[in-house]
Amino acid sequence: MVKIPQILIVDDEPSILLALEAGLTLSGFGVTCVRGGNEAIELANQRHFGAIVCDIFMPDGDGLSVVRTLRAVHQSTPIILMTAQGSVELAVRALSEGATDFIAKPFEVTAIAALLRRYIDAYRESQSAAPETEAMFSDFSRSGLVGRSPAMVEVYKLIAHAARADATALIIGESGTGKELVARAIHDFSDRAAKPFIAVNCSGLTDTLLESELFGHTKGSFTGASTDRAGLFEAANSGTLFLDELGSTSAAFQASLLRVLQSGEVRRVGSTLTRQIDVRVIGASNADLRDLIEARSFRADLYYRLSVLTIELPPLRNRGGDIELLALHFLRKLGGNGQPPVRLTREATDALRAYPFPGNVRELENALTRALALASNRLVTIECLPPQIARSGARGKASAEAREIEAGIIADRPMMEELQRRYLQLVLEESGGNRRRAAQILGLDRRTIQRLIARYQLSAALEDAGAETDVTSPPDQIDCETNDDSCPP
Repeated sequence: MVKIPQILIVDDEPSILLALEAGLTLSGFGVTCVRGGNEAIELANQRHFGAIVCDIFMPDGDGLSVVRTLRAVHQSTPIILMTAQGSVELAVRALSEGATDFIAKPFEVTAIAALLRRYIDAYRESQSAAPETEAMFSDFSRSGLVGRSPAMVEVYKLIAHAARADATALIIGESGTGKELVARAIHDFSDRAAKPFIAVNCSGLTDTLLESELFGHTKGSFTGASTDRAGLFEAANSGTLFLDELGSTSAAFQASLLRVLQSGEVRRVGSTLTRQIDVRVIGASNADLRDLIEARSFRADLYYRLSVLTIELPPLRNRGGDIELLALHFLRKLGGNGQPPVRLTREATDALRAYPFPGNVRELENALTRALALASNRLVTIECLPPQIARSGARGKASAEAREIEAGIIADRPMMEELQRRYLQLVLEESGGNRRRAAQILGLDRRTIQRLIARYQLSAALEDAGAETDVTSPPDQIDCETNDDSCPP
């Protein structure tokens, strides 16, 4: 049997309590209402609630103090604050005090119900999830490569082969796939690991600056060259030099680089002297250099010199189940040491799996950095993800909506009058049609119950359902339309 989630509603306005109690009850929740913060704190410490919905401004203390007090004991219970006086400052204070969410009045009861269902499901997931262990991350290399998919296992094998050799290497892959991490892994597992690893993005420099940066220059060789300066080839001597985005370089620079690779010597800009170097060069490109060769924008002889060992990195969309593993890795890294683990809801995980990630691993890390900044209680929901990723979780959202419908969520967004009619009918059915008992449940007198039954034309429906007759209520009371002493007792 499915346990009905219990909700505590805290508000000093009777109309808000009535609307939420009626709507949430019809949506499949158990609802308890109180009209003050002190009563809410006392009740929450006596009973377990799946979630708490609390107004901010109340006569006996504001909702922020309620949250602060409850959070000290109930660290994970979803607490949603509501107010008619929203502001940036108030939202910041609400979240900083530990509120799970912050909503403005007026609101639709269906929206509150959907929000509660989402947070309660997320809380249950976080409670039932197995704790993370070091074993889950035992295959993460010291260079930060993460993944268990067949495509990444093949990359690991190629890295191992490249690390044992000492030849030039070429890494091909879309932007954000981790080309520098692969180059660093090759260096870290090679005999050059104790020597320098220097990375250069060739696309960010002009030809003059790039040659000066890599080969060095002499004083007065160009405007601004006030002293002799060694280049990065010399700085990386005995180590590894990683040249990223080689496809963006000019033909003149490509010729200079080819000369260095062939001779093992560098000549500083403005000098006639050459210096012997021992540097392993690893090149990278986000474009297929073979296509650039056909387009006559890249030298074929330089390509063959670089591609002695070639590693093609798969895009993230082709890496099977690595997305969830990467997400856990980034959340673990971004969450800080000594902090409780950050959790992903099922809905958020489904959205990450469904998104194609054109920016690859870099985009995933940026998305999770944003998500962690927006997460409440270290729980990442789909609302914390960037909009384009959240939209990709349509299938997960559809599943959630299906669960809400199965749980009795109101899909047709009724008016308040219709909501009251349904709620009265529900209470009458639960009380077996006994009007006196229904009046006690609702906190109303018998005359009011009779008048509402007549207004909403529920008498015939109750008789058709075989409702229990209330002998204490004469039939002529049903048509009474007033609520004063002139109405027959």
